[in-house]
Amino acid sequence: MTALPYHIPVMLGPCIEGLAINPNGIYIDLTFGGGGHSKEILKHLEKGHLYGFDQDVDAEENTPEDDRFSFIQANFRDFRKYLRLYGVNQVDGILADLGISSHQIDEPKRGFSTRFEGELDMRMSSGMDISAKDVLNTYEEGKLHKIFGIYGEIKNAKTLAQAVVSQRAAAQFETTADFKALLQKYAPRGKEFKYFAQVFQALRIEVNDEMGALEDMLKQTVDALKPGGRLVIMSYHSLEDRLVKNFINKGKFQGEVEKDFYGNLIRPLEPIHRKALIADEEEIQSNNRARSAKLRIAEKK
Repeated sequence: MTALPYHIPVMLGPCIEGLAINPNGIYIDLTFGGGGHSKEILKHLEKGHLYGFDQDVDAEENTPEDDRFSFIQANFRDFRKYLRLYGVNQVDGILADLGISSHQIDEPKRGFSTRFEGELDMRMSSGMDISAKDVLNTYEEGKLHKIFGIYGEIKNAKTLAQAVVSQRAAAQFETTADFKALLQKYAPRGKEFKYFAQVFQALRIEVNDEMGALEDMLKQTVDALKPGGRLVIMSYHSLEDRLVKNFINKGKFQGEVEKDFYGNLIRPLEPIHRKALIADEEEIQSNNRARSAKLRIAEKK
């Protein structure tokens, strides 16, 4: 198949090193995308096998023609169900790069980017129930306030939610240009691009239920990994990283760490590093997407 231009894989070396690949093991790339990480994993396999997941139909255009690779078009929140269809119960390593691909951003009709005019869609998969247009035109003010404030982390979330409700009463939002015209009035001067990006991020997270999908996926990783198996997760914003960090460090998403009678931590995964790994300055200079990446690696006990 002819590969589509996606993006340069972020922190490729640390990701592969983190997986500690067994040449005859079974691995999963839960975010296949452009296939950069998968193709590197395959270089380290002999009799092993790699399963690549992606809910975006375009991703299949990048799949390698390799008997050791299987592509599964599905949301990673359902990965265990699909693996069972292949007769796979446990694997040696799981990788997930939670960033949105450059290909998706640069496709105007998808509505992800603040740089292009397109329909307010933002669905990672056409099978998703709602679009960004639905969110803006139908959600009540309180829910919009929560989305902009929590997922977008913008300071004037309440004011923006009120403005959206007021604006749509006169004319519904249809395109990214419609929405940006409103955002322009509320963006901090000199920081318009960052503000647009944060609000668009909030909509994308809501449309695709990204936090819910991430929780569902992480919960399944423990049973899916063999003892000694590795979990490698790369996130790009604080909400995702907090979920991943808590799950690895505590074995759950909220609450205090549980300990046994002897004071030992009760958790199914053991962090490989005390803190998240970040890209070095050389990589950041050559690939701006690496600037906000945080890589966490854990091993199943």
